[in-house]
Parts: sequence; C-alpha cells; structure tokens
Amino acid sequence: MRFAVLVIVSAVTAAASACSGPKPCAGVGVTSQIGLMFLQRGYDDLGGAAYELCAGGTCVKGHLEQADITHVNLPLADDVDPDLGAVRFRVTPRGSSSPEIDASSDVKLIRQSDGCGGGAYNRGLAFTKEGGLTTKIPSSVSVAWRDHVKSLASPSEPK
Repeated sequence: MRFAVLVIVSAVTAAASACSGPKPCAGVGVTSQIGLMFLQRGYDDLGGAAYELCAGGTCVKGHLEQADITHVNLPLADDVDPDLGAVRFRVTPRGSSSPEIDASSDVKLIRQSDGCGGGAYNRGLAFTKEGGLTTKIPSSVSVAWRDHVKSLASPSEPK
C-alpha cells in the first residue's frame, strides 16, 4: 500500500513538473489584429465622421471624435494569412456621401509569440495627411499618442 501511494505521488509530481517551465507562461493577451493610429492634424472638423478599416474580408466601422489622434483596432481571425494583402482605411465626413480619406496599403502581418508555444499575427499602421497609410510609424504619431495617453492619466497626489 505504501509503495502504491509513493508511485501515485511520484507520478503526480512528475506530471506537474512537466507542465512547468523555467519561466512563467501566461499565454494571455496575444490576438490577431491590425491597430491603426490616425493623426487628424491637417484635417478640418472630423468629429462625427464615419470611418471604416478593412482587411482580409473583415471590417470595423465607427464614428470619430474630434481629437488630435485616434486609435482604431481591427480584430482578425486567429488563422489569418500573414500575407494579408490590402488594408483599406476610409473616412467620410458627417453629412457627406463621399470619403475625404480613401487609402490602402499592402500589409504583411508580423507574428507575435505568446511565450507558450502559440501566438498571433498583427501589425501596427499609421495614417497622416502627409504620409498616408503606412507601416512605418512617424515620430509625430508616436508623440501625439504619448501626449494623448498622458492626458488620460489621473494627476498624482503630492506626497
């Protein structure tokens, strides 16, 4: 009997140790998607304008707020082809029937590991009036996003 308990405990310990690795593995938060940062600088009032971001037969639609920078996220299927092809971004001002912005760019997705043997494909894009739709994020977009995030932070209380 004592031998049987020892064998069971050894088997459970071996199984548990086989599941653990040298570093923790969360496997959370990695999804296939396209993220677009839209710098509205240079455009007249786009508050309320309709936007559409499409790729691989999937689209996301919404309305813009008047802001210096806007982030649009397009979720993609987990089994998306990394050679995605054309990504299209359109913005139609409120009250207009034709888009003021209608841009597209061929995009190859980048694999991001989840650290657990899995992962997803994604890509960050930017759109500016001067540069159009691009995978190369201009510094003006990075600065605008940093300033936007800082503006959302609650002020620290003095110590």
